[in-house]
Amino acid sequence: MACSKKLDFFGTQKFSIFVETVEEYKQFKGLKQQNLRDHMNDLELIFNMLGEKVSTEITRADDAQGFKKCKDAAARGGKVAGKARKDTEKEIGKPVVSEENYLDEPEKVKRKRLK
Repeated sequence: MACSKKLDFFGTQKFSIFVETVEEYKQFKGLKQQNLRDHMNDLELIFNMLGEKVSTEITRADDAQGFKKCKDAAARGGKVAGKARKDTEKEIGKPVVSEENYLDEPEKVKRKRLK
C-alpha cells in the first residue's frame, strides 16, 4: 500500500479525535519524553486504534495514492472515531480523554487500586 509510511506519519502527528497535535496531547497529560500510548487509558487507546484502522481501511478501499489522498483518508478515519468517542461520552456521562498518566504510579498498580 503506497500510503502506509505517509499515513503512519500523519496519524502520529495529528489526533483529531482528541486534540490537535501529539505535543498538545502530551502536554495535556503532563508528559515530556515519554511514549504517549503508554499513558493512555483503555478508551483513549481504543478510539485511537479505531481511527487508525478505519483510516487504513479507507485507504485500501479507495486505493489512495499520494500524500493528499492518504491525509484525506486519515482525516475521514479520525472523524469516524471522533463521532464514536462523542457518542460514548454522551452515554457514559464523562469524557474519554483524561489527564491521567502513569508517571507516579505504574499502570498495573493503579488498575488494582481502582478495582
